[in-house]
Amino acid sequence: MGIRTGTEYIEALKSRQPEVWMGGKRIKDVYNEAVFHQPIHEIAKLYDMQHNDEYRDDITYICEETGERVSQAFKVPKSYEDLKARSTLFEVWARATFGLMGRTPDFLNVTVTAMASNAWFLEQYDSQWANNMVNYYKYIRDNDLFLTHAIINPQNDRSKSSHEQSDEFTHLGVVEEREDGFVVRGAKMLATLAPITDEVIIYSFPGFRPGDEKHAIAFALPIDTPGLRIICREPAQDGTRSLFDHPLSSRYEEMDALLVFNDVFVPKNRIFINQNVEAGNLLYPKTGIGQQPAHQSGVRGLIKLQFASEVAARVADSIGVDGYLNVQTQLGELMQSVEAIRALLRISEHEYETLEHGEVMPAGTPLETIRGMLPKMYPRAIEVIQTIGAGGLLMSPTEADFLNPELRGDTEKYYVGREGISSEERVHLFKLAWDLSGEAFGQRLLQYERYYSGDPLRRLGRFYTSYKRNNQFAMVDEALKGTKVDQGQLT
Repeated sequence: MGIRTGTEYIEALKSRQPEVWMGGKRIKDVYNEAVFHQPIHEIAKLYDMQHNDEYRDDITYICEETGERVSQAFKVPKSYEDLKARSTLFEVWARATFGLMGRTPDFLNVTVTAMASNAWFLEQYDSQWANNMVNYYKYIRDNDLFLTHAIINPQNDRSKSSHEQSDEFTHLGVVEEREDGFVVRGAKMLATLAPITDEVIIYSFPGFRPGDEKHAIAFALPIDTPGLRIICREPAQDGTRSLFDHPLSSRYEEMDALLVFNDVFVPKNRIFINQNVEAGNLLYPKTGIGQQPAHQSGVRGLIKLQFASEVAARVADSIGVDGYLNVQTQLGELMQSVEAIRALLRISEHEYETLEHGEVMPAGTPLETIRGMLPKMYPRAIEVIQTIGAGGLLMSPTEADFLNPELRGDTEKYYVGREGISSEERVHLFKLAWDLSGEAFGQRLLQYERYYSGDPLRRLGRFYTSYKRNNQFAMVDEALKGTKVDQGQLT
């Protein structure tokens, strides 16, 4: 099949009936549910871009194995040029959503590609796991599927490991082994966009302890597998608000969900790890599934930061305050943040690492530096938007006010911006800024940026430990040479 169209993605979505719950209600028609309707069409646009002459040759390639055109996300990079081609896909899709949708299909397609290209790791434990992984990669590549994932345990008692929880199957684990597969029970989170995806893949961050064997598993299933329940968080918008009043949240809401597995059967050919603590803990470091997707996250984060910075600049310009030095310094800080992330990305691509089997990865240190800096830079960009927009962000009239002839005189007079900026232009811009910086939608984006790759404090601590292990800080010794106490002067 190769690359699919937006229509084919939507038709596949309509053909399924996953068990989706939201606000205490079972959603039986996901496509026609207002909350999901526009985000579905935003994903469909991405699939259509693969067929657009303007983008097709940049974001897809001809697969040597099948002769079909497939996404660059499925290409195992073997050179700098391959990394750049993949980076182009990330950027084209991120720009299409202003970086506001973090879990577009490219993210997990790259993850599965990394797992399959490093199937040697799974082979060490069980050749069937390795075969399953490679076959699954080919299946999602050749059908151009959209995956969600759930890799974190529910936030219950974090002081205890999985097998120590009061209920052994609070965390997802194997409850029964069969000849043809296993049955799992328990929950995993945080499955972003789960209701509108094709499949879910389950694996875990490292951290299993002896005794957690039942929970050390990895597998994939169709999102409508019987017994798999999707419990959505409260929506950040109801899907019925006007595009004028909510230009971002109306289009780019990424629903997050808890996945509950009520004795779900996983067939043998979809199992990648079966109750093995060592394999579960080594999956990340041995297959590159932290580093390869971090390339997508870095590019997407750059576009998102750039977008927020441009919003801040346009808000300042619209009311004529960007001539003030205090505003200029804040905006200059944001622009330098954008350029710093851009430079780190380019360094990561130029200083790529080559693995034992020929696969290349962007350099880890600059990518990890991005992961450390973005959780501070993006909230700062939001703070600058709030500071410059000030009270104006709180008092915008609605689209209905602009359409009412009785109010036209007031709306045209009192909401006008600097010379050349009409009231409608200014209000529309401020509504976009408020969607990004004040609404629940914008606050979810901010929280996502802080935690999408885990606890930023732990990551920084690990970064320092790793940096210390790989660097001798030798300049200090060099500087101290010849400055020690001269023992010959002792009396």
